[in-house]
Formats: sequence, structure tokens, C-alpha cells
Amino acid sequence: MDELILKRIDEWQGEEYDEATRREISGLVIKKDERELTDRFYAELEFGTAGLRGTLGAGSNRMNIYVVRKATQGLANYILKQGPGISGRGVLVGRDSRIMSDAFAMETASVLIANGIRVYYYEDIHPTPTVSFGVRRLNAISGVMITASHNPKEYNGYKVVWEDGAQITPPHDSEIIKEVRAISSLKQVKHIDASEIRKNPLFSIADGLVDGDYLSKVKSLSIHPEIIQSSGVKICYSPLYGTGYRLVPESLKNFGFKNIEIVKEQAVPDGNFPTAPYPNPEEPEAMAVGMKYAKESGADVFIATDPDADRLGVMLKKEKGDYVLLNGNQIATLLGFYIMSELYETGKMPSNPRIIKTIVTTDTLPAIAKTYGIETDEVLTGFKWIGAKLKEYEKSGYNYVFGGEESHGYSAGTFVRDKDAVISGSMFAELVAFYLSKGLSAYRVLENIYERFGFFSESQQSVTLKGRDGAMQIKALMEKLRKTPPEKISRYKVLEVIDLESYKNGKWQLPKSDVVILKLSDNAKVIARPSGTEPKIKFYFTTFGKLTGGSKDINGLMETVKAAHEELKAGFLTDMGLRA
Repeated sequence: MDELILKRIDEWQGEEYDEATRREISGLVIKKDERELTDRFYAELEFGTAGLRGTLGAGSNRMNIYVVRKATQGLANYILKQGPGISGRGVLVGRDSRIMSDAFAMETASVLIANGIRVYYYEDIHPTPTVSFGVRRLNAISGVMITASHNPKEYNGYKVVWEDGAQITPPHDSEIIKEVRAISSLKQVKHIDASEIRKNPLFSIADGLVDGDYLSKVKSLSIHPEIIQSSGVKICYSPLYGTGYRLVPESLKNFGFKNIEIVKEQAVPDGNFPTAPYPNPEEPEAMAVGMKYAKESGADVFIATDPDADRLGVMLKKEKGDYVLLNGNQIATLLGFYIMSELYETGKMPSNPRIIKTIVTTDTLPAIAKTYGIETDEVLTGFKWIGAKLKEYEKSGYNYVFGGEESHGYSAGTFVRDKDAVISGSMFAELVAFYLSKGLSAYRVLENIYERFGFFSESQQSVTLKGRDGAMQIKALMEKLRKTPPEKISRYKVLEVIDLESYKNGKWQLPKSDVVILKLSDNAKVIARPSGTEPKIKFYFTTFGKLTGGSKDINGLMETVKAAHEELKAGFLTDMGLRA
């Protein structure tokens, strides 16, 4: 092991750390577990697309109270440099239902108060989007959400929101990291005893100051409130043991829905996620219990939210009583189409309308938007870039209509600058009710969209490569694409290689990013990017087809495009040495 790792191991066995932490590290030292020690200490957790995130445990590369304290001291130092009086605006602290979330939230409050910074604290667990909303509602300078979003129970994280309600972007992210790195000893970290936090005059509870206004704003997004009361739509909902357990049902009731069933096994917050070990609504396994419950109850739609209620999963009932689980791009397509088309049809479309999508999200959205005279902005992966674009719109005069990413995150309205499953879940329930009032299932509407705009088959393949060796492998894969990209993949020719570490043109001004895009013939493409929050490299695949010659065989087209899609995926992964 190199000297830096040995130095960190020695530091974490010092008396500044609690006995349990010292015992955990010394146990690994005694066992001479060099691999585990290297993984825990070769790096410090850094902010990615969604902030700080890692597995729970002792070490600089783990989530624990000391990493949280250090991160918060760095944030506090940065806040205090923003000018006099800033500390009085305060920081809103929220948390999800995960293991250690309570402790990490209190540690965050402890350090902020010790630095003279006011703290607004959500007493109950709260969805991540309510931190975004609450920061703006309370005029706070920043917000902290303790969450690891959709990760397994072994993870937790620390997400920072700035005063505009969006996740931190440059220069704030890099400047906060500088402040964190400047802390060389725990002696530089201020904190007060946990028993003193609630007694401190800088501490106040935020729930009652925010929740009512938030739900009222969500309700204001309803386009067709007149059809809900009489719709009779049956909704089945699961919070997947998370923060949506209270506000999602409240929002649905606020919209006017009366027939709402909660999946009982997953209704109570629980950081162990007993029946959904990987509580991500992108994963069929996480949705399985709720889907079974919804089918047995005959629900028209099943919706689920991840533990911090910013991602939405959906299963739809089709005309013949069958059910279909939608992927993230399909949810985006239906939500985007409903919002854009009905704002247009009702005359509620604002002037200078725009939608925003990430570069890995379905190209169906721009096609729909163009039909209704709406411009599309594309941003890097991560909803923080959509939030940043909303801030630009305030000055440019553009009006935001809808935004989404393929990983099941969506928003509408400008009062939340993050993905929001309370909003998207409520709006999706409304679109189901609206189309049923027209005699259509929402899935049939999706097929109509494919008939009109063409069908994009899209998927994502993640390859997990853990630790320092894994990080080196991921770097090597990206270098291979940059230096020796393929000329052909399966039946598709590679027409253009776009490296976002250096690529610029007049239309697409994106920040430098570790992303490579292969544009292929026939509107196909492959995108490669390392994850900003997990030890993974992600590949995104797209193939496309359109009905011609008056054909109405949408199912035949979809099967053809999907078959070509699987060929593209297999060919690319084989070329990269990732599949035999």
C-alpha cells in the first residue's frame, strides 16, 4: 500500500475517532486485509452528478459521520465566504428513510450551527424535491439532503442544493470540494453536542413552513382537473419504504383522486427495504411486489417512487386487461406528450416554451416538441443540469414546460429545480384519467405516438467495476473509444465520434464531461459515460424505425427495431471486450 493510504489508516485509528470506528479499522489491519483497506482509503468521496454517495462504513472512501462532518464544514466555510449576513439565511436539511440518515442529518445540523449558520430541519423524512422547493420557499442559501436515492441499503449519501433550488453545479461544486480538501484534520471541524442541537436558537423545524405550499404548487400544474372527480381511476401506489409514503398520497388526493390503494408491505419507511433490496423503480425486481398487488386489485395504473421520491416507476393496464411495465423513456414520452399537447389544445401554452432533456434521454421528446412549436434544450446527464438550465431561463425569457431523463426522473413547473416524483406521479395519474375519459388506455396513446413520430428502441447497460482497479478499467475503456473507435458496429456505420471532453460547436455548448457519443447510421447511436455516483461505466443504446407506405403494423415495427437494437448492443459490448 502507498504512503497516503497508510497515513489515512493510521489517522483513522487515532483518538479523534470514536471507539467503534477505531475497532472497525484495527480489525482490518489485524486481518491484513489490504484489498479492503485500500478500497476504504485510496480516495475520498467526491461530489458527482448527485453529490456525495458511498457505502456505509469507516474510512475516507465510505459514508460515516466523519465524512459528513468534513463535507459540512467545507460547505459551511464556502457559505461564510459568500458575504455578511449569509449565515442568517440558513440551510435546509432533509433526509430519507435510509440507515444512518437520521444521524447524518443531525451531524449536518450540528456542524452548521457550530459555525453560526441557521438550520431549517425537516422533522419527518421528506422527498428530495421538497428540499429543492423549501430552499427557495425559505430563502435559504443552501440545502442538504441525506440520501442515496435508489441505491441498495448499504449506501447513503449527501446531496447539496444551492439557493436556486438546483443541485450544485460549477463553480459551487468545485469550490465546496476545495474547501473540504483544505480540511486536513478533524480539529478543524466545528460541531456541537447532539443533545444541544434542538435547544439552539439557530435550529427550527421546517415541515409546517413548507409542505402546504408545496402541495398547493403541485396541484396548480393540473391541466384537466375537471375530469378527475368523475374518472373513477383506480391507482395503486408504493413508496418502496421511502419518503413518498405521505406526500404522494396527499398530492393524489389533492388532485381529486379517491380510489388509491397503498402496497401495504412497502408502506412504512424502512431503510432495510425488505422486499425490494435494490429499491429502484427502474428495476422490475423492485416493482414486483407492487405489480402483483396492482394486478390482483385491478388497478388502472401502478406507480412507485424510490426511497427519496424523486424517481417514478409506472405499470399500465392495457385495453384487454394485460399490464405493461414502462421504462424511463416511455414514461417521459407519455408525460411529455400529455403536457405539451394539452397545454397547446387548451390554449395554456406559455410564450417561448421550452423542454429540457439529457443527452441520453429519448429523441422522441424533441420530435413531439417540434410539432407544438416548442424548442428543446439538451444537457449533460444528471438532473442538476436541467436545474441549471431553469436558472438561465429566468434571464432569457424562455418558459419551461417539461423536463426529463431516461433514469425515471421528471419535472414540470419551475418551483422545484430537481426531479420530482410527487409531481410526475400526480401528473401521470391525471393523464391516465384523461385518456380513459376519451376511451383510450395510456398505453394505446403511447402506441399512437410511435405511429406518428417513429419508434426509438432505447436501453442502458451498466458494467460495475469496483475499487481502484475498477476505476482504472473504466478509464481504459473510455480511452479505447476516444483513440480507436470502431468504424462499424453490427449493421451500423459509425458516422461521427463526439468526445465531450473537447467537443464544442455552435448548437451544442456543453460543459466538459467524460462522455463519448458514437453517432451511427439510421439514427442509431451509442453513448458511453462513467457514473458520477457509483463504480460503474454506463452505455446507452438507441435504434430507430418508422412506419412507411401507409403501414399500421406498429407491433411489427417495434419487434424489428428491438431485434436490431439487441444486435447493436451485443456487437458493441463484444468489441469492447465486455461480452464473449
